[in-house]
Amino acid sequence: MKKLVVGILAHVDAGKTTLSEALLYESGALRRLGRVDHRDAFLDTDAMERERGITIFSKQAVLPVGDTEITLLDTPGHVDFSAEAERTLQVLDCAILVISGTDGVQAHTRTLWRLLERYHVPAFLFINKMDLAGAARAAVLEQLKEKLSGGVVDFSGARDEAFREEAAVCDEAVLERYLDTGELTDADLTEMIGSRKLFPCWFGAALKLEGVGGFLECLAR
Repeated sequence: MKKLVVGILAHVDAGKTTLSEALLYESGALRRLGRVDHRDAFLDTDAMERERGITIFSKQAVLPVGDTEITLLDTPGHVDFSAEAERTLQVLDCAILVISGTDGVQAHTRTLWRLLERYHVPAFLFINKMDLAGAARAAVLEQLKEKLSGGVVDFSGARDEAFREEAAVCDEAVLERYLDTGELTDADLTEMIGSRKLFPCWFGAALKLEGVGGFLECLAR
C-alpha cells in the first residue's frame, strides 16, 4: 500500500477543519460527520479548540483511499499559532491549501504559500465555500494565478483539450511532448505537481460534501 503524509493548511475560517472532517467521512474513516460549530469535530479534541472553534494544536488522522493510505495532518490556521503549522511542513509529502471562495487569497494565505515554497512542498488547492453568495469561480481562479502561481489549474471541471493545454504549459518538456503527441499522462501531471510547477485546484463546499469525493480521488491518483 502506498503511503502519503498530507498536511492541510489555511487562513483562519477558510473551512480547513470542515474539509478535514469531510475527507475523513468520504474515505469511510468516520461514520458521522462532525462540525466545528457543533463543537464535535473529530480533529478538534482540545476543550479550548472546541470552545473557540479554531484549531490550535496539530493533529493527525489516517484515511484509506483505494490502495493509498493517507496520514492527514491538520494544522492551526490562526496566525497566532503559525509556528505550530510551520513545524508540520517539514514532514509532508504534499499539502492541501484551503482557501475561502468568498474571501480569496488573504495575507496569511500568502504567508503559508511562501512557507510551502521554502520547504519545497507540492500543493493542492481546495477552494471552499463555493455555495455562498459572492463566491465567483472565474474571479477566484484569476486571483490565484496572479497572487500565488500561474501554475494553478482547475482540475474540478472537464478534462478537455483546454485543460490539457493549460496543464502542459506548466513544463516546457511536457508541452513539447504534448504538442507532438496530443497526450498528457498521469505521469506527466504527477511529475509537474511533485516539482511544484503545477498546482491542482478544486472548487467545492466541504460542509455539503460538494467536490470533496473528486478532490480525494485526485489526491490519491
